[in-house]
Amino acid sequence: MKKTCFLRSANACPARTPQIRLPLATRCCAWFAALVFASLPALAVAQSPCPGIHVQIQNIKNSTGTVACALFESPEGFPIEYLRYATNIMVIKIRDTQARCDFLDIPPGTYALAVIHDENMNGKLDTNLLGIPREGYGFSNHSRRLLGAPSFSAAGFQYDGQNLGLEISLHY
Repeated sequence: MKKTCFLRSANACPARTPQIRLPLATRCCAWFAALVFASLPALAVAQSPCPGIHVQIQNIKNSTGTVACALFESPEGFPIEYLRYATNIMVIKIRDTQARCDFLDIPPGTYALAVIHDENMNGKLDTNLLGIPREGYGFSNHSRRLLGAPSFSAAGFQYDGQNLGLEISLHY
């Protein structure tokens, strides 16, 4: 008697050709590669795969020089001694009067940010004889004092370890 398989599903029919069985490790790698390639468009659109503090710098008057963003975790040295006391420092080139600093892998805590537009790229905020800044500057919490820089507590903000977006406007 002859078996007929055309009415059954393909899985129920005994195979007439030998099936190739790949080792489990090879199949797992193939699935992983397929998942990675399927998620590439989502990764390209995502803001950042790593949680962090993302700072958009506003009111940059020109594209000359760099922007330095200094993240402090304590009042010590804030904001003048950023090269010595800042927890993290980013110096980035300005493109079309736009700049953004991304601090990733930052533990939760209280922080303050100081930003300068270093137009002549000498690594400091230039001032005139009276101590008035000649380059752009800004602080977190939009803090600003009439005379001198704000305190750490005035510029301080809480960070919970998740993505945090901040905007800092520069003053000239």
